[in-house]
Amino acid sequence: RRSGGWPLTVFLNPHNQLPFFTGTYFPPRPSHNLPAFGHVLEQAAAYYHAKKSELESHNTALQDYLDGMAKRQGSGEGLTLSLSLLEEADRAMARHFDREHGGFGGAPKFPHTSALQYLLERWHGGGRTRSDLRHMACFSLEQMARGGLYDHVGGGFYRYSVDGWWEIPHFEKMLYDNGPLLGFAAQAWQLTGTALFLEVAEETGDWVMREMQSREGGFYASLDADSEGEEGRFYLWRRDEVRDVLSGPEFRVASACLGLDDSPNFEGRWHLQRKAEPEAVAGSLGLEPAAARELLACAKAKLLGARELRVRPGRDGKILTSWNALMVQGMALAGRIFRRSDFIDSAERALTSLQQRLWQDGRLLAAYKDGQAKFPAYLDDHAFLLDACLDLIQSRWSSSTLEWARVLADTLLERFYDRGVGGFYFTAHDHEPLIHRPKALADESMPAGCGVAASALIRLGHLLGERRYLEAAERTLAYAVPALADYPLGHAALLRALQLHLRGVRTVVIRGQPEAMEPWVALVHSVYDPALLCLAIPSGAGSLPEPLSQWNTDLPVAALVCDSTRCLPPVACFQEFKLFIERTQGDGCTDGG
Repeated sequence: RRSGGWPLTVFLNPHNQLPFFTGTYFPPRPSHNLPAFGHVLEQAAAYYHAKKSELESHNTALQDYLDGMAKRQGSGEGLTLSLSLLEEADRAMARHFDREHGGFGGAPKFPHTSALQYLLERWHGGGRTRSDLRHMACFSLEQMARGGLYDHVGGGFYRYSVDGWWEIPHFEKMLYDNGPLLGFAAQAWQLTGTALFLEVAEETGDWVMREMQSREGGFYASLDADSEGEEGRFYLWRRDEVRDVLSGPEFRVASACLGLDDSPNFEGRWHLQRKAEPEAVAGSLGLEPAAARELLACAKAKLLGARELRVRPGRDGKILTSWNALMVQGMALAGRIFRRSDFIDSAERALTSLQQRLWQDGRLLAAYKDGQAKFPAYLDDHAFLLDACLDLIQSRWSSSTLEWARVLADTLLERFYDRGVGGFYFTAHDHEPLIHRPKALADESMPAGCGVAASALIRLGHLLGERRYLEAAERTLAYAVPALADYPLGHAALLRALQLHLRGVRTVVIRGQPEAMEPWVALVHSVYDPALLCLAIPSGAGSLPEPLSQWNTDLPVAALVCDSTRCLPPVACFQEFKLFIERTQGDGCTDGG
């Protein structure tokens, strides 16, 4: 096996489906010290026929290892769901944090969005005495947004940086990166008011609607890194190309802000970065700050128009349920924070498309393309979709979406949950037998399904008063304690769920006429509070589940406020409601901190 990359080529023993040789990419013809794929096929076949008896013993050892790994995962003793796990995670993340450039580790450098979300939630939920938690999250996002990981012309984030300082990316754009980063940037703006976070979030949402949403509503999977046989070609510029597109004032502002005044940074061309804010360069260019910002916006729009004339990178047109769910959640979050109804419309269209095309006979499917939905859905598909539904109903009420969320939660418990020791399997109980049935606890390119399932069940369990959901989430966290203690940075999704479990969920249900509810809803959505779940349900709305169906009001508007253990009397005075929202912004975890 060659190191690096994914094992894209796997040869299996046909008798038991266990692998005996794996590799990454093999070219059609020998090149770069790699054998041709045809030669690899011949060698693998010869090895199999010559070594059949040895393969049986090797395969037995591999199977024993996989079985033992599953047993070791939940074997921790003397460890509990306590605040100390979060405190150790805080220290571990601080040790791995790149204080000069943001993010974690060196090249290649990935966003690690789940870890950044955890840090911001941890700071808000009980770690405010540690300002470095907020700094690590926001500084990392700022460095990514200023650097080459972000597309400063068209919006959206690339997959990772090939260097340790976010300058040159691998130019592939993945849906699963951009959904969480979109939501995180919106929440970071909600907390800090940083204009750059607003700009990159709105541009990313606009890019998603412009380039990544199908006519049927679902979101496409990715954009290639290459065009015309060259990585990054679509995104790179020569200075004279930019000068030809822009007016003189636009070119001067764009050059100063986007790095064209510096030396080229990619094979004689420029991959644009945000080197300066327009307000900072306005004085030296004899401009008012507002005029400089307007000139930069015009320059970016013209560059986008010019870039659209180039040969575009290929697009992966698959509609993947789990990746779509991450983008639905990101668009829903950004839509309600920025009051962008078009973002919420986009999220609703995607969710409707998933329900119409990938929900068949009460079963979820994983992928859709060319009119065909295929493959039984996995844990991530169900967990991410459940979590997305909970964010979408906060952005725009829908009783049918809440009902689907409850069905998805029940499916998680019925078909994926391990009732013996806790945790969720990646495949359903009735999935085809595999050599190993993992419970994936660690985040990889996407957050761990076990962590997202636990968070979503905690939120829905508190909303509906459903103990089954809360108990399954708590047992999942207990099962994961050894992994959390051993390597916190790799288990941020589970840490987020643990933070929510310890802190508790506050729910706010606002009832009334839509126009009267608007100021109340706007107030809630103006503050960053990841432990708050708010629903605005119009008076007279039907098909409400227990306990929501038990409460209505004849007043123009009123709010029912509940924490994890009790509900307060309904609030009908806006000023009183405002005081409550302001007062709850400083609460910490339930067991200290």
